[in-house]
Amino acid sequence: MKAYPRTAALALAVLLGAAGCAKAEAPDTTAAGGAAAAQQQVVRTPAGSAGPTCTLEQFGGTKFDLKTATVGFSQSEKEANPFRIAETKSIKDEAAKLGITDLKVTNAQSQFSKQITDVQQLIAQGVKLLIIAPLNSDGWEPVLQQAAAKKIPIITVDRKINAKPCSDYLTFIGSDFYEQGKRAADQMIKALGGTGKVAILLGAPGNNVTTERTNGFKDRIKEKAPGIQISFEQTGEFAREKGQQVTEQLIQSNPDINGIYAENDEMALGAVTALKGAGKEPGAIKIVSVDGTRSAVQAIADGWLQAVVESNPRFGPLAFETAQKFLDGQPIPDKVIISDREYDSSNAEASLGEAY
Repeated sequence: MKAYPRTAALALAVLLGAAGCAKAEAPDTTAAGGAAAAQQQVVRTPAGSAGPTCTLEQFGGTKFDLKTATVGFSQSEKEANPFRIAETKSIKDEAAKLGITDLKVTNAQSQFSKQITDVQQLIAQGVKLLIIAPLNSDGWEPVLQQAAAKKIPIITVDRKINAKPCSDYLTFIGSDFYEQGKRAADQMIKALGGTGKVAILLGAPGNNVTTERTNGFKDRIKEKAPGIQISFEQTGEFAREKGQQVTEQLIQSNPDINGIYAENDEMALGAVTALKGAGKEPGAIKIVSVDGTRSAVQAIADGWLQAVVESNPRFGPLAFETAQKFLDGQPIPDKVIISDREYDSSNAEASLGEAY
């Protein structure tokens, strides 16, 4: 996937109902305008370019009015993480903008069993559409069977589920996580000059985000910088506190480490706290992460992080636009991949208003 280094991460939406390639207006480069662009701007690609598609007829569902239907959104993790806060807000804001009067929102508090129960309860409450931010990629069979029996379309955002599109669920909307890993590796190679020892703060196990961000990073390092050795890997569970704990252990067991690849910003910021506590100077250990939270972008400006590859959480407009196209009978791709920007020392300070 091509990276588009444009203001506030344009959503490269592969929406096959478009007759052709719609030209996006030039983004507003002010802080407020950039944030609005990240929330709303969609660039469509030509029909037929995204592979398998699904229509309402193929799915076997019945058309309904989004405005009057009960819609469910299942959030996976505690909203202490800025990514989750922005994600839920985007869903709520877009529902309100569209006049959807019955949006039911649940939060699994990072417990997969609770998320399964949450979604089953939403189904029991008569939802017509489910938008799910999955905690794990596997283990969804009970929910998928119940939703399929009632022909409830499911849109997954930010993480995939291991199931069949246009049958078990409708489509996935999110980033190319493997590409994010590759781009993070490019930034690490640049920061280290192609040599050194690197640690990986892995995300939570059991989902495609962790797997793909890890594989993309490792494959790129192997391809482009054989002089970089990955000498430490441990999960920080996508949490700041855990990232701090793991980094504290890291600098004790591997005092010669040169770089840290954190698979999200929260772990990276935890690593910064650990490095400060150990008396390290900004930039002594190069840190590259993925997400694009405001605190991480500020940490770049302050010299603690080298770069951040954005993972845009503002799925609301794209999720509901995809749902409406599906209900209108237009073909929907099995996945909609968005394009994320990058932050580094050249743009971090000026881009703070565009981060979430």
